[in-house]
Amino acid sequence: MHRGIHYLGTLLLATAFVSPLAVAKPAVAIQDHDHDRDDHRVYDPYHRDYHTWDEAEDHAYRHWLEARHRTYVDYEHLKDRDRREYWKWRHEHEEHEEHEHEH
Repeated sequence: MHRGIHYLGTLLLATAFVSPLAVAKPAVAIQDHDHDRDDHRVYDPYHRDYHTWDEAEDHAYRHWLEARHRTYVDYEHLKDRDRREYWKWRHEHEEHEEHEHEH
């Protein structure tokens, strides 16, 4: 009986040391595909492409918010539904902008 308690104690102690390692995610898994701050790029999962978040993108985003009579919300804090709506609008307007520059 004493030996069983000793093994149980050892097992519990080993579990306590190993469980944080089992729960920890590798750095690659934690990578945020939504916003890559170093490159100022934002991933659009709906169209599966990246956009450089520069002055032009910020201007377009603020225009989109204003057209919908919404107060400014940092893109990172947008709900998924709103992000999808923004990128749909953005892709439609990118095509428009390209055609305007061609003429």
